[in-house]
Amino acid sequence: MSAFPLALPDDSVLSRRLSARIGRHWQRVLDALRPLYGEGSWERDLATRLLSAAMARPSDLCDLDVAREMAPDWFQRPEMVGYCTYIDRFGGTLAGTRARLDALSCLGVTYFHPLPLLKPREGDSDGGFAVADFRQVDPKLGTIDDLRALASDLRARGISLCLDIVCNHTADSHEWAVAAKAGDTRFRDFYHVVESAGQVAALEAHLGQVFPQTAPGNFTLVPEMGGHVWTTFYPFQWDLNYANPAVFIEMMDVLLYLANQGAEVFRLDSAPFLWKRAGTDCRGLPETHQVVRAWRAALAIAAPAVALKAEAIVGLAEVLPFLGDADRPECHLAYNNTAMTALWAALATGDTRPLSTCLTQALAKPPGAGWLTYVRCHDDIIWGALKGVIPDETLAWISDFYAGAVPGSFADGQAFQAEPGAVRSTNGMAASLAGMRDGADNDAALARLRLLYGVTFALDGIPAIYMGDERALTNDPDYASESDHDDGRWLHRPRMDWTRPEGSIHAAIARFAGLRRDHPALHAANPARPLPSPDPGLLVFERSKGAGERLVCLGWFKDQAMIADLGAALGGGIWYDLLDGTDVTAQSVALAPWGLRWLVKKDG
Repeated sequence: MSAFPLALPDDSVLSRRLSARIGRHWQRVLDALRPLYGEGSWERDLATRLLSAAMARPSDLCDLDVAREMAPDWFQRPEMVGYCTYIDRFGGTLAGTRARLDALSCLGVTYFHPLPLLKPREGDSDGGFAVADFRQVDPKLGTIDDLRALASDLRARGISLCLDIVCNHTADSHEWAVAAKAGDTRFRDFYHVVESAGQVAALEAHLGQVFPQTAPGNFTLVPEMGGHVWTTFYPFQWDLNYANPAVFIEMMDVLLYLANQGAEVFRLDSAPFLWKRAGTDCRGLPETHQVVRAWRAALAIAAPAVALKAEAIVGLAEVLPFLGDADRPECHLAYNNTAMTALWAALATGDTRPLSTCLTQALAKPPGAGWLTYVRCHDDIIWGALKGVIPDETLAWISDFYAGAVPGSFADGQAFQAEPGAVRSTNGMAASLAGMRDGADNDAALARLRLLYGVTFALDGIPAIYMGDERALTNDPDYASESDHDDGRWLHRPRMDWTRPEGSIHAAIARFAGLRRDHPALHAANPARPLPSPDPGLLVFERSKGAGERLVCLGWFKDQAMIADLGAALGGGIWYDLLDGTDVTAQSVALAPWGLRWLVKKDG
């Protein structure tokens, strides 16, 4: 065991708590980072930042730390319901968003994720993901004081604030990048610079491309830097060099600063890309996981109320490692991207078997971690996440289906981009992809949207509502008329239409959230287990709490009514549907087109 290199300042209650946390977690920090950096002065530098942030932590957040240490499953509880939006699209500003919080509470929201709101570079900022200052808010949205006030208001309502931490890169206008371009060698080492075109070509031979059409390649020639800067995403987003311990410490300090402003969850944007090693695809390398483990352990010392969420939008085999295990935990949460993608695939094909396969694979999640489940988000739907689960030719057909290029398709989406030879991804609001449009059969579209959200709310994890889905908001056809909005993903980033009636989907989502609170089987430690189904179009899975409550979700992904014999799955008897309040017999379960049921066994 290695001693903490600093003495605690006094014998206060806070110092005693810190001493206990240091005893539990400091060695975990060192075990993760010493293989990367060796022993050195960085250890004292990191300890200084941790201690300073812990001693400056506001008293109400210190109380939250204690409460969550006593209830470490807080983010797994059934009452957790998420909401994701852009501040400017939702409330205009941070102050305007504070005035709209009743809209979240009436949906049962307990987790609020506003997309990037820290100060971006001027001009194109990749939707805010090119951060120029991690300690300031976008001036168009407000100030850091406004953010702290929003966090306080949310906390008073029992809602946790999630913030994006763009941990892989900074904007080229960030002060570190500006200093590097000015010749400061300390900050030049914060980034990856490759001097020759030959070296770039050798690295590129192993790398994929995130935006092959709009930003091909992974390097940008920057003469002031004396070579090519590694830019995985856009040329104005410079990848950070985590082989330099100073980078880890500075980003740790950013996390601690924002945690002390009231952030309770951090979405680690582009987490798989953190570590670079020549000859690899530089995605999800072992060193990346050591960095994430160290962040987890360090936060457990200075801000244990805070959870980490991995933004790894890839297949399950690459996502699961970001949750770690009991001995070496990493993120508390990760996106269940494959379940979301397979959900849309099932809606197009009427075949739920790939979704059942993804749910079975997700059972490998460690019991102390949780999924973030969702129907849509601000990004495109990447069909490549299902490679190996669904044949490539079927994935290509699904992509065409959602682009409206298949006869009989109900969808109103657009194809996006993909690497050469890969299936193009899909853009569009959930309601539009489900078929909502003027003059269409919107009752069927609403039934499909309700089915998607009903399944998502029944899965294990935090179900997240994407902005506007609760009002069946459709695509923004004029997205390109706004400056710096030429990226096709702005199709599904419309402004909230507060005049639009709440409608049936709003009522359905609020009901799903209310029912979750009352059913302990829906705790995230109880995973969704697929059950035998009599028809490929019928998804059947259960959530059960040991020998206690058992809840079975049925999702029917076809447009005609059916009667299902579910004796093999349910085991017979009379069951009660929580959604429509009726009794059903296991051997004869009626399902309407795009039907949904949440069943519990009826007493007696």
